Formats: sequence, C-alpha cells, structure tokens
Amino acid sequence: MSAHAAPLRRYSYLGPAGTFTEAALKQVPEAVGQDWHPVENLGEALADVVSGRSDAAMIAIENSIDGGVTVAQDALATMPGLRIIGEYLVPVSFVLVARPGMTLDRVTVVSGHPVAYGQCRTWLDAHTTQHRHLIATSNVQAAADLFDAEKGIDAAIAPPGIEAHYDVEVLAEGLAENPDAMTRFVLVSRTVPVGEPTGADKTSLIVELPEDRSGALLDLLEQFATRGVNLTLLASRPIGDRMGRYRFVLDAEGHVKDARVADALLGIKRFSPRVVFLGSYPRADRVAATTRAAHDDDAFRDARDWLRGVIEGTADGEA
Repeated sequence: MSAHAAPLRRYSYLGPAGTFTEAALKQVPEAVGQDWHPVENLGEALADVVSGRSDAAMIAIENSIDGGVTVAQDALATMPGLRIIGEYLVPVSFVLVARPGMTLDRVTVVSGHPVAYGQCRTWLDAHTTQHRHLIATSNVQAAADLFDAEKGIDAAIAPPGIEAHYDVEVLAEGLAENPDAMTRFVLVSRTVPVGEPTGADKTSLIVELPEDRSGALLDLLEQFATRGVNLTLLASRPIGDRMGRYRFVLDAEGHVKDARVADALLGIKRFSPRVVFLGSYPRADRVAATTRAAHDDDAFRDARDWLRGVIEGTADGEA
C-alpha cells in the first residue's frame, strides 16, 4: 500500500465465509475489496461498529417465513449510536450435507441455525425417522462442526455451495418448506447524516407507548395513517423492565426528508416517551411508495405556506 492510499474500510458480518450474511455483504458495491471481518454472532458485529473496530456491519433483521430477527431488533433498540444505511435481500435455500460416506438413513443428529432448522423441519421429519437438532451459530459453522468428533453431528443444514469450502457431500437439496423464502439484511454504521431520498425508500423506527391503556397503539398508528404513510413492518418486543411493557419496531414507506414521513415522526415524538430513529435508506426491492395528492410534499408545503400567511396577515383565512 502506498503512503497516500486510503485505509481499507472494515465490515463485520456473521461468519465464517459462505454464510447468507456474506452473500448480502457481496451486494454492497463499496464493500468490494475492503476488509471483511467474520464474527461469531450479531452482538459482536454491532459491538465492532459501536467501538469503532469496524466501519459497518451486515446483520439479518427479518425473514419472510419467521418474521423479525428478535435479537437484532432488541440490539438496535438498546445499543445507542447506530444507523441503518442500506438493506439487501438474499434468497434462502438449504442443502443437507455430511462427511463423505454418511447416508441419509443413518442421520440421527442434525446441526443448523435455529431459523434454518425451523424452515427445514418438515422435510427432516419426513426423511429421517428420528433426529435431534443441535444448534449452531450459523449454517456454515454447522458444516464445519461435522468434523468435530466430540459434537457427534451426522449431518448439517447448510447453504448451497458449501462443498466449495468444506469436504462434505450433499445428501439432499431443497430442504426449505417455502422455496420463495427471503432474508432481509441491513447494513449498520455509526450514526451518520441521513442521505437524500431516492423515491423508493424505507424508514425504520423503534417506538415506546406512553402508557398501557386502551387505544394507545391506535394513537400511534394514526400518526402514520392520517399522513398517508404505509407501514411495511410492525412488531412488538418486550422492554424487559416489567410484564406488559412493549416497544414497537416499525418500518415505514418513505424517507424522513419526505414531508409526510417527517410530519409523522414529529407527531410520534410528541406522543412517545422514547423514539429511536434507526435510519432512512433505499429499499432493496426499489418499490416506490404510492401516495395520494393530499400527502405529497407539495400539499404539506402549501399547507405550511397558507398557515404562515394567516399568522403574518399576508393571506386571508380561507384555504
């Protein structure tokens, strides 16, 4: 490296090499040729970002079959100074692999990540007379653990192409019950200024209700509904201080610099005792939000101009 070359940016991701998280990171153009740092778990990846050991981390946040990745949602709610700067979609499929010489009829212990196991359990129940699931931190790690004699693993749920990384044989393909399954990943950095809208954006928030009462959640949702902001995700997670207390994880169509979204956030801030803005970023599917004329930026701008004129006496009170 020359004296004037820029230092490599470091990206943390759930390793080892070959995971779906690595596949998501490969979709980030600015990450190509940089320093990729595999870690053992999601918490370690985010801690790398908070501490400055890494510039960004790729983490799984939602699955089309199992819903939100709760450990990711809880971490983003409780670790300050983080900002989502992008999202990426990875198709999910699985193969069953084993050491050379193993046959399907002899499989009694299967290793795999819990989410992957849940998606493959129907197939496993139908094709193995009896099996025990051994939890792995990742599906690539499950394949690696096949060679740890002390763990006694017969087969592993793994991503396609795992045989390029380990000396394993594929016993079966297409294990997942839903062949159209997708996992949504987000790239997380330290807090940075929000980028410009692209026209196909998403805004992520975590919001706590002010009190546990009838209609409190409706009050929250109306902040979006009255401004024409569609929600693509609404999930509840326990706050943890006592029973019955929940925070809500929200994904809204649009960008914080869109007038309707900004106005909704101002309403939420007045309403909620704690709001965590996680970021506004381009949608992975590039689907633009559909809005009515009453909710576009011009409508909000005209309303503000009218009110300013009323206050300043430069316009009559008729809208």
